[in-house]
Amino acid sequence: MEKEEKSSDIFNLFKNLIQLSVIENCYLSKSNNKDLELFVKRDDLIHKYISGNKIRKLKYNIFSFYKNNCSLLITFGGAFSNHLLATASMCHELGIPCIGIVRGEELNAKSNFILSKCDSLGMKLEFVSRTNFSEQKKMSGLLVKDGIPAWFVPEGGANLEGIEGCKEIVSEDEEIYDYYVLAQGTTTTSIGIALALPPSAKIIVVPILKGFNSKSEMKSLLNNDELWNVIKDKIIVLDDFHFGGYAKSTKELREFISETNQLNGMQIEEVYTGKALFALKNYVDKN
Repeated sequence: MEKEEKSSDIFNLFKNLIQLSVIENCYLSKSNNKDLELFVKRDDLIHKYISGNKIRKLKYNIFSFYKNNCSLLITFGGAFSNHLLATASMCHELGIPCIGIVRGEELNAKSNFILSKCDSLGMKLEFVSRTNFSEQKKMSGLLVKDGIPAWFVPEGGANLEGIEGCKEIVSEDEEIYDYYVLAQGTTTTSIGIALALPPSAKIIVVPILKGFNSKSEMKSLLNNDELWNVIKDKIIVLDDFHFGGYAKSTKELREFISETNQLNGMQIEEVYTGKALFALKNYVDKN
């Protein structure tokens, strides 16, 4: 009975947080017209630290943690990883012991705000070399660490549990849209959305990494040829909007973001959402 009550508490926590996400009209200068309506799903309103797609990718990993009677959750991230912070915050809310494996042995818990906050939320940080990090970062699922059953969440929440949670971005909305547009990092969110698309819809992905092969990475993570053949033709890749690579920017991008923020009641940034909306504006203006 105690286990059922715990599962119910976790389910209600996620339900109450995720319902804070709302859909609003989105305006891009000179792009909106009577034939084109744009909307934005405000997952950034869900939680200060567990917002955006982070809560989506954590949801079924947390359920699996409890389902497999684990005593420890372990995940991976870089020095400025929002995934690490979201995981630390979620584990703090639920009282789950957690470890964050951090890329960069020269770092420590006081190196920046993200790491300091993770530490203050109770996440034990282990700093490893870049080589060791690369060897471990995709570890996923139930494994034993020092005799303790642990649930491993790969870097960025990029596993099948993460994909399952991201499917709900589409399925929880009653409206049906023609296109779903998002910035792409690990491809977890874009796979989830692609799998949940209405039959007539397509997904536009905007890789934020330079030289990133979107479809190849998506196929590899999904690891299911039958499902891949269902979704592959629904994917439109706009891969010329990385602006030099991860976290890189230009004056043109910054000016676009400033103008877009003035038009809308939200604040987009240069790493992900700004690039996705810039690519979207370019796409709709040409099509």
